[in-house]
Amino acid sequence: QVQLVESGGGLVQAGGSLRLSCAASGTFFSISAMGWYRQAPGKQRELVATITSGGSTNYQGSVKGRFTISRDNAKNTVYLEMNSLKPEDTAVYYCNAVVFLTYLRNYWGQGTQVTVSS
Repeated sequence: QVQLVESGGGLVQAGGSLRLSCAASGTFFSISAMGWYRQAPGKQRELVATITSGGSTNYQGSVKGRFTISRDNAKNTVYLEMNSLKPEDTAVYYCNAVVFLTYLRNYWGQGTQVTVSS
């Protein structure tokens, strides 16, 4: 069983910063890609940023230059540094990991709320 535990969400004023963390635990061989997605009320879940085990990153256009994704492979942890936050960044942020058991399987965290006030 693999668990993803997120932390770091909260309430912040526009222009502020937050750092999200997501740690994977359980029994597995390795983690391939990790990433962050978000879902605002009434909207579909959308990709925010992903990072491969080798460190290659991909960002949604609206967060480029403001958000930075990184990971610590030794700790099986992925981070999302969010700067210059805007009210439209308000959403529940979900951690995602593609984990290699004896096959690849997709896992999700429980979500953490990020609220940006104007």
